Amino acid sequence: MSGAAIAVDDFVMRFGDRTVVDGLSFQVGAGETFGLLGSNGSGKTTTIRALLGITEPTSGSLTIDGARYRATAGGGVGYLPEDRGLYRKETVLDVMTYFARLKGMTSRHASVWSQAYLERVGLADKGRLRVDKLSGGQQQKVQLGITIMDRPRLLILDEPTKGLDPVNRRLLLDLVDERRADGATVILVTHHMDEVERLCDRILLLRDGVAAAYGSIPEVQDLFGGAVARVHAEREVPVSPRYRVIRREGHETDLAPTEPTDGADLLASLVAAGIGVTGFEMRRIPLDEIFVQVYGHDAGVETPVPTPVAAEARA
Repeated sequence: MSGAAIAVDDFVMRFGDRTVVDGLSFQVGAGETFGLLGSNGSGKTTTIRALLGITEPTSGSLTIDGARYRATAGGGVGYLPEDRGLYRKETVLDVMTYFARLKGMTSRHASVWSQAYLERVGLADKGRLRVDKLSGGQQQKVQLGITIMDRPRLLILDEPTKGLDPVNRRLLLDLVDERRADGATVILVTHHMDEVERLCDRILLLRDGVAAAYGSIPEVQDLFGGAVARVHAEREVPVSPRYRVIRREGHETDLAPTEPTDGADLLASLVAAGIGVTGFEMRRIPLDEIFVQVYGHDAGVETPVPTPVAAEARA
């Protein structure tokens, strides 16, 4: 990919006899928001840690802006890990200004920025509290502020809205949107498929250390059948070999056709079944259904709730 900010080529990671990632290749374009998706143990965190030089790959190449990343080389990368790292016995403002100074801000700039950020995220009255007196969601906001405070060109966000209520999820996603609008490249790890659909240009689904799907959201949807039928009917949609029922909610049912269809023949069969069809719409298969197909029902998917797979994302 021309203008790739991140390039991963034939990446392999083994721990003893266990292969965690096996021959993974993908690229992330400059200014792109890229979803790195997978169930627990699929290799997401291992890939991020190898990309950031925290662990050394068994083989293969992982580069940022064409070079192997070293933390000693300076800023430009903001990483929000799933396991947060704050000094819990210090006050919120002290922690934020400390990290801001490490990122090169002056004391005054660090203090002004931190106070403005806390006001923005509804924590203006918490600056003098110790971090361990904050709720988990409040600590999450502080951690994100530390991650974005120096306007990094690359943001790697591992479950940034985990544990947040819908209002605070939207607030944090707005902050990420601002960084995207400023030209930052973003890697987003999340189980919230609405976040993926809202933010991501392309996605990679990892399963057991190999790529299960890779591409734009429409490309990935096409790999998994492309469309579903949403049916509104007075009575229950019957079982049929022509489709799978993937969701029922009241009088609304989502069907995944088992053979290619433009919808007309499927609608005709449902009308003939005498279930009282009052509405019918063909739509793209939702990402949460794809997630369940790839990882199973216990993978933790949450809803509001380039070339596919082949060469570039080969195993």
